[in-house]
Amino acid sequence: MYKIIFACVVSALVAAALIAYGGRDVPAAHFPGRLAETSIVNPITIEEDPYRNGTDPPGDHTMKSAVCGFRFADVSRKRYSIRTFRDEADAARSGYAVTHRGYCGTCSTLKDLAVYLERRDMTYAVRSCSFRMTRCGILSCLGSMGFTGPCALTWYYNIRNTARHCLGTCLLSWMKREPLNRADGSLNDCIRCDEDRSGPIFKYYAGRTRRNSGIKSEIGRDPKEIYRVIHDYR
Repeated sequence: MYKIIFACVVSALVAAALIAYGGRDVPAAHFPGRLAETSIVNPITIEEDPYRNGTDPPGDHTMKSAVCGFRFADVSRKRYSIRTFRDEADAARSGYAVTHRGYCGTCSTLKDLAVYLERRDMTYAVRSCSFRMTRCGILSCLGSMGFTGPCALTWYYNIRNTARHCLGTCLLSWMKREPLNRADGSLNDCIRCDEDRSGPIFKYYAGRTRRNSGIKSEIGRDPKEIYRVIHDYR
């Protein structure tokens, strides 16, 4: 009974937040160019909730200059593999092109890159998916955006963890219709909470983010945080 009451209260608060926010919907994704037609031969998957043991990632990602590289596996340039390298030079020596800084992960595919390139309102779009409440609803929403299964699942666990630790903070922020960045450029409390409590694990398992893929977003960032990479997959 208490679970039902709690779910109803949360649903009401979310509905109120949606009204205050403006109720953005998530339209079907339109992928840039040919990236959506590619297929990865060695995808990285995730099964269990990576936040089950806390919010700190494992400590085995020790190569600070690591990059995730890709290399097409056939002449049609449709199939490709990804691999983590020590640095850009190491990737080039092996015939791989860099697709993002850091270790490869569940979101390092070119299809997921296509979503990031196409959607500059990712924060709002993923937030809208989180309002679906159920695992099936959230994953379906993320899938409709174009994310691959493993990447969508990583986002789902991120959403759940942020809800556990930041729900009150974020509901207040949404009701007040706070901008993502404050006047001084700092993040609002909701985005800050998400980055602190969910960000480290998400970046560890997802691999690709907008910042480490050289993609600017609706969240204002220090230019030094954005890795410079040319996405040329012709």
